[in-house]
Amino acid sequence: MQVAKIIGRATSTVKHPSLQGWKLLIAQPLGVNDKPDGAPQLIIDGLGAAQGDLVVITSDGKTVRETVKAEDSPIRFMSLGLVDP
Repeated sequence: MQVAKIIGRATSTVKHPSLQGWKLLIAQPLGVNDKPDGAPQLIIDGLGAAQGDLVVITSDGKTVRETVKAEDSPIRFMSLGLVDP
């Protein structure tokens, strides 16, 4: 798990069936002192996060596959929680 800042959203005309109904966001993982830690990641969000929000993300594939109910889902990251300001 890692804190990330939502920096944008993604739109897709064609999605893998397991991603139907999920909002796609672009999240910048943060490290020490809220500095960017690696490249931005495409995440699925069911919490209603918006640009500028801080979220907790996970890259645990098993958790993501269980959440979308598909063993063949291509998504790797998802939001787990919103960080209070």
